[in-house]
Amino acid sequence: MADLSFLGFLVLLLPLTLLLLLYLIVRPKPVRIPIKDRHVFITGGSSGIGLALAHQAAKEGARVSILARSGKKLEEAKQSIQLATGIEVATYSADVRDFDAVKTALDEAGPVDVLVVNQGVFVPGELEVQSLDEVRLMIDVNITGSFHMIKAALPLIKKRQNGGPASIALMSSQAGQVGIYGYTAYSASKFGLRGLAEALQQEVIADDIHVSLIFPPDTETPGLEEENKRRPRLTSIIAASSGAMKADEVAKKALDGIKSGSFIVPCNSEGFLLSIATAGLSPQRSVLMAFVEVVAAGLIRFVALCFQWNWYGSIEKWHARGKTGVNHADL
Repeated sequence: MADLSFLGFLVLLLPLTLLLLLYLIVRPKPVRIPIKDRHVFITGGSSGIGLALAHQAAKEGARVSILARSGKKLEEAKQSIQLATGIEVATYSADVRDFDAVKTALDEAGPVDVLVVNQGVFVPGELEVQSLDEVRLMIDVNITGSFHMIKAALPLIKKRQNGGPASIALMSSQAGQVGIYGYTAYSASKFGLRGLAEALQQEVIADDIHVSLIFPPDTETPGLEEENKRRPRLTSIIAASSGAMKADEVAKKALDGIKSGSFIVPCNSEGFLLSIATAGLSPQRSVLMAFVEVVAAGLIRFVALCFQWNWYGSIEKWHARGKTGVNHADL
């Protein structure tokens, strides 16, 4: 009986000891980033997730600025936000690939408390058949454009008026956590944001600036239908398990993650599992999430290997049927 009691004590002691150790070593420390009465600047803010984020930030009392290329879409977005919230947002027309244009827009907007780097383009296709112009477009908008926004905004974030904690949020993708057939260039552009975010967090933490990396799945945006038309059939088979979310749902998850200062912000249950599977050396503010990552790492790795087994099985079947003349539609 005494042995059983001692065993029970050990079973309880081990996780408590781990939690205490994690409490001591987890960095950066937890933080809350207020939105009300603060300047939130959102790129790609005229449609999709960016527009949904602008709506939600305005509802929470933020002063919102949105940037996009199309002046017409910006005006439509401005009117829709004002109609829904009664708040007038500032709009700036610029291409994120043009650093001078971005800097001019940000200088006009003034000090920023929360920067959401949300712009992005996605052109699916196998690398062998995809044009280099399409590859360059994704790299230039998704990666280089993000560097432009952050570099232009950093001096203005450091000049923020209230001196409270600030945020830089980068909109990645679940394709920035795991590479998928037909997403070669896109995944490369989104994986790059991970390295940018991890290094940037170390550079700006002393200025009380907190970086968030958001990983939405397919989202019901104006571009999704066109993307699906171009998506290779094999891509659709492999990615079939991941359903699309509404832009409003992603925006809510994203804004909640920004306010909590979370470094990794998943948007659904699959994203949560991916965040554990790909935690690696990324920062973690939550002791509880750190505990889950440490305890569940082995099991999640096994689940990940099962997914890879399924995906590579689909690829093998696809090519085998192609060689034997079987219709791919029957796969």
